[in-house]
Amino acid sequence: MTELDWLATWTTLKLATVTTILLLVIGTPIAWGLSRWQSKWKVVAEALVALPLVLPPTVLGFYLLIAFSPQYLPGQLWQNVTGQQLAFSFSAIVIGSIFYSLPFVVQPLQKAFEQLDQVLLHKAAMLGANKIDQFRSVVFPLTKTSFITAATLGFAHTIGEFGVVLMIGGNIPDETRVLSIALFDHVEAFDYAQAHKLAAGLLMGSLLVLSAVYLLNFKEPRSFALSRSKLKNGGAIR
Repeated sequence: MTELDWLATWTTLKLATVTTILLLVIGTPIAWGLSRWQSKWKVVAEALVALPLVLPPTVLGFYLLIAFSPQYLPGQLWQNVTGQQLAFSFSAIVIGSIFYSLPFVVQPLQKAFEQLDQVLLHKAAMLGANKIDQFRSVVFPLTKTSFITAATLGFAHTIGEFGVVLMIGGNIPDETRVLSIALFDHVEAFDYAQAHKLAAGLLMGSLLVLSAVYLLNFKEPRSFALSRSKLKNGGAIR
């Protein structure tokens, strides 16, 4: 790998880490609210959260690029506060990544929250636990696996971004140039040897991440688990 590729690797890992942390902070209350919301408008909110799953990345990137420009309020406010332009910065690709990877964090958490036994929360409330205590002592321990799954999927999805990052971040080394863009650069330059290395690394990394997620969520069929338990205990299987 070239020096620029190592810089792209560092930028990619930094982007994925920062995005995943922010997604957990932002996505957890969104998932909790959706899991408790009883309204016909809930489907609209769920559709908005899930929109990046079907929306072309370049469409999302295009509208974010407009919003981030100094001519519009979000970009103007950012420039007034920080003194720097938001578009084509690391902050821009973090914000874009949050939008693009949001459903990969919200949906696993929402499903886990919806499956919680409400009786446990009522009992915790009767014992004097406030909402934060209930979440810390009841909700999180019971949904810890879903939090790990959500964080893993959010991290992996961010690593694979291309269209959104290119639209709002460009191709600036050590700032917005990530591995997917580095791979594109090598292909454009007909440097297939380096392209193969990056592509193979991304392929194996994605496979390992998905395998870890499926292994984490793997549940043996009850009959098989019971049979194996009986065998271990020397019992007969009927």
